[in-house]
Amino acid sequence: MTADRVAVWCGSVSVSESHLREHEGRLASTLGGASGRLVPIVDENRLRSLVTAWGVRASGGIPLLGDDRWNASHWSELRQLADGAVVSPDSAWAAFTSGSSASPRVILRTERSWGASFSAVTELMELTSADCVYLPAPLSSSLSLFSVAHARSVGAAVVLPRVHSFSPADLEHATALHATPHALRTIVEALEGGGIRHRVHSALVGGAHLDIGVRERAEALGIRVVSYYGAAELSFVAVDTGGLGHRPFPGVELRVTDGELWVRSPYLASGYLGIDGALRESPGGWATVGDLVEVDRADRLHFRGRADGAILTAAATVVPEEVESALRSIDGIEDAIVLGLANAGVGALVSVLIETTSGRAVPSVRRLREEARSRLAPSHLPRLWYWTEQLPRTPAGKPARAQIRRAIENGEVTRLD
Repeated sequence: MTADRVAVWCGSVSVSESHLREHEGRLASTLGGASGRLVPIVDENRLRSLVTAWGVRASGGIPLLGDDRWNASHWSELRQLADGAVVSPDSAWAAFTSGSSASPRVILRTERSWGASFSAVTELMELTSADCVYLPAPLSSSLSLFSVAHARSVGAAVVLPRVHSFSPADLEHATALHATPHALRTIVEALEGGGIRHRVHSALVGGAHLDIGVRERAEALGIRVVSYYGAAELSFVAVDTGGLGHRPFPGVELRVTDGELWVRSPYLASGYLGIDGALRESPGGWATVGDLVEVDRADRLHFRGRADGAILTAAATVVPEEVESALRSIDGIEDAIVLGLANAGVGALVSVLIETTSGRAVPSVRRLREEARSRLAPSHLPRLWYWTEQLPRTPAGKPARAQIRRAIENGEVTRLD
């Protein structure tokens, strides 16, 4: 790694390795006893945030990167939590869960819990020290923070977005990316529009369901797609390199108990800071976050969502992700989020908020119901249909389920009758 090599890009601004090392030295002197201590970082200048985080880590501290869009009271609470925290001496990273259905929680990690997977990810992405990895998700997300640590280990540069949403100019230096399916779709649509030159050869995609159509469109543009299933608490669990289904990620052991997936690997997080979350552990090093899974005859994994998100309606138990997957195959539906709305008669009504293809007429609810009947059992058919031009999403690009529920309950989206 040469001293004049670029370590990070943000727009036309870059930071070289030599500048980064100088900053790390200055920060180590300023922080003093930061070793083993959580250091909260929030700055609207994301380039400065990342350079500071690297400096904190180099000095032995644990960077806790926030999102400058969070309100002051929320960030103040997190600062207080960090200030009073007692963490294990081997803690190296602190990241946030996605917060798609609840407030994000802080997860602690050792250096090895991420580092053990670096060689496998490098091989899957065909990454070298000559690459520049674009990270469109916020640095507060574990998805982005993992790639910050990974790129540093490989000697690859990091490319940060200029603003909080994708800009075609972000791809000027990028040769690889790590993103959610929503971000990949946005990038693909921009590239399909023409007029944008890119050198992106691979995309690591996680955080939500990846539509096969988006994968194929990306690959038609010369972008090799590697999708994976993982969780902030578990890190990588399973990987899909060809769109045929997920297989265990290298180094991961899996077992399925009553449909629930349990994982044993060197990639597990140490635990939560403060309030616990979905992670449960059992003797022998096994852990789960409650994901439901089916294994087909080819030993491929098919994820059905979280057990705690199931909808109890009449005599049936409906897993939202199963219904969402079927609805996404309907022509004109770009994305769908299924939830249960309370009903005294049946417990909950299966309901859906759909996002439709831009520039096309909204499908009639009659056609949607006919299409749904050909794909779903009667118990799983949505009773209530809602439409929005664009689904509310978390800063990382995942559907914001709690916000979607509030929008429906408050009448902020269109009911299709």
